[in-house]
Amino acid sequence: MADPAPVPAPVDDLARRLYLEILDAGGRIAAERIADPQRPALAELLRTGLLVPDGLDGTYLAVDPRFVAESLGAEMNTEAARLLNRAECLPGRLDPLITAFESLSRPIEPASCDVQVIGREQIRRRIAQLAADCREEALTAQPGELVPSVLAASLLQELPVLRRGCRIRSLYRPVLLAEPAAIRYAAAFTEAGGEIRLLDEPFQRAMVFDRRTAVVPAAEDYSRAALILDPATVATIAAGFERDWARAERVRWDLLLDAAATRSAADQIARLLAQGLTQRAVATRLGLSERTVAGHISRLREQHGADTLFQLGWLMRGGGSRG
Repeated sequence: MADPAPVPAPVDDLARRLYLEILDAGGRIAAERIADPQRPALAELLRTGLLVPDGLDGTYLAVDPRFVAESLGAEMNTEAARLLNRAECLPGRLDPLITAFESLSRPIEPASCDVQVIGREQIRRRIAQLAADCREEALTAQPGELVPSVLAASLLQELPVLRRGCRIRSLYRPVLLAEPAAIRYAAAFTEAGGEIRLLDEPFQRAMVFDRRTAVVPAAEDYSRAALILDPATVATIAAGFERDWARAERVRWDLLLDAAATRSAADQIARLLAQGLTQRAVATRLGLSERTVAGHISRLREQHGADTLFQLGWLMRGGGSRG
């Protein structure tokens, strides 16, 4: 247990020195002997009761510090008792607010204590609360559509969590590379200490906080979410995330950031292919894995109707359409 904080002295050093001077003078000092720089110290001694004025001759008399300590101690005990009484009454005074807050978290359908199903209006609020309470690590798997405004709101929520030393690992689909706003989000998130990987295969949406609470969809349209507290279930969800994380690809977001304001990663890949670069050269230039670049090239070939990479480069250099 840590040592208790030292109790501050009742007077400052200037007042203490003046009190000792008065004792050296016999315990009494005339008002005119108090110099102007000593006036604040005089006021301090009068305030604490270590010095009292003698109304008969305009002098000040020193008071026994033991008497002052007893007097101040009695005042502190009285104040402590008053504060304890207020502390005991506080929960009762806040009962209406506590009841109102708990009503926000009430499950919308019967549920066990280990699983709570909440509606759309409560999902964002509960996730924000879980993030604020997170102390060690948050895991997020987000395979769905990316909305720039939602990413911006997420960043504002995630940055304080990262600043207090928590680890956040997020899993997305490669579609994140197709949106400049998403690239800017990822660059800011990773610069603050967060981690993002891309997985070009199906995975389940989920969030896990401190390996204690998991949030998963409870409806196909994401209108409801299940808050899971059962340790075995949470551990299973976290293990699934770890398997997906191990297969996912790292991305150098800082290398993509400069061009994010004007073109997406897919646009950059298309531009470099049109210049005649190979798949490996494109991956090296953009700091992406060849697997991620291959996924984008596959979608570009389908979009442009190209059977080979040579045809795709030709078409993207303006060599005409495939006929």
